[in-house]
Amino acid sequence: MTRRMTCTALAFIWLFGCAGEEAEVEAAKFTPVTIEPALAVDIDERIEVPGQLVAKDRAEIAAEVAGQITGITLDEGSAAGENDEVLTIDPARRALERDRALAGADQARAQMREQERELARVKKLRGQKVASQTQLDEAETEQTLARSRLRAAEAELGVAERALGDATVRAPFAGMIGRRFVSRGEYVIPGQKLFELVSLNPIEVEFRLTEADSSRVALAQTVALRVAPYPDVIFEGRVTVIAPVIDEQSRTLRVKAQVDNSDGRLRPGLFARVDLGVAKRSGVTMVPQAAVLQRADGAVVFRAIDDNRVERVLVETGLFQAGMVEIASGIASGDRIVVRGHFRLTDGQPVSLRTPAGEAVDLRTPDVAGSPN
Repeated sequence: MTRRMTCTALAFIWLFGCAGEEAEVEAAKFTPVTIEPALAVDIDERIEVPGQLVAKDRAEIAAEVAGQITGITLDEGSAAGENDEVLTIDPARRALERDRALAGADQARAQMREQERELARVKKLRGQKVASQTQLDEAETEQTLARSRLRAAEAELGVAERALGDATVRAPFAGMIGRRFVSRGEYVIPGQKLFELVSLNPIEVEFRLTEADSSRVALAQTVALRVAPYPDVIFEGRVTVIAPVIDEQSRTLRVKAQVDNSDGRLRPGLFARVDLGVAKRSGVTMVPQAAVLQRADGAVVFRAIDDNRVERVLVETGLFQAGMVEIASGIASGDRIVVRGHFRLTDGQPVSLRTPAGEAVDLRTPDVAGSPN
């Protein structure tokens, strides 16, 4: 009797031990995770991007004639109006060359008139049978040559007059003399840089928008900007340029806005913070930022599905706001997203679901949920 009871007790212990081990193994299969639903929210998104102030017009003016710098009218830092004289390149010599070309043109013109009279005389004598055909041909040839010499002389005069004009270098547009590359007395050649001219009013701010924000800008749209030297001042501008294509490398859209700078406070090269205003969007799918994992193939979230499993979803993120992140594609509002315990999950893995408050969640079908363990 004692032996029979001992065998029964051993069998019970063995069965209980096996059942306990199976329960532990089964429990180990279900990783505990916390889930929250993806929300559809209405957001007011302020579009702020970095930018840089650039000159609307900026040019390095070069010499068009050779010669010595004989005068500098406007120096570095001086304001220049459109067509104002900045410096001169030996205009006296160019004036002499122009006078010589003018004399050559007058001489060629006089020779032309003389050949015209000679041709008329030979034609008259030919009509009277006094001059030969050869004499007439020679007179016509001389008249043609005289006309060609006149055209060449007039062209030379035009070149000399152009050189005289180019000897006085003027500002092609209103601006400031940024840098001067030559000094008085220096000999320059055509193409050599003389000075830099920068237009300061109006000034432009150049910035870039992401693909997602590229539809939120339009020509003549008002923008506000701030710069470090005047942190409490808001400058206003209007969009004047929108690039026709998205940059293939940066996936951004280049935009320019024109800003009044009549007081001269803004300068090219300054960093600016550009504010395009508020964009209102409704029904935006948002999840906690902790739910999004960055992996080699992109942003990933785990979504709870039927039978208490999770699936790995590649998503496209958008706006980050107050600990939440926009999901532009991949999931929809209402989807149950894992926000804790997901770092080692795999696609299709069974899990134990709980809410942030610690309440258990069961997504199994009624048959499976109600079946005996």
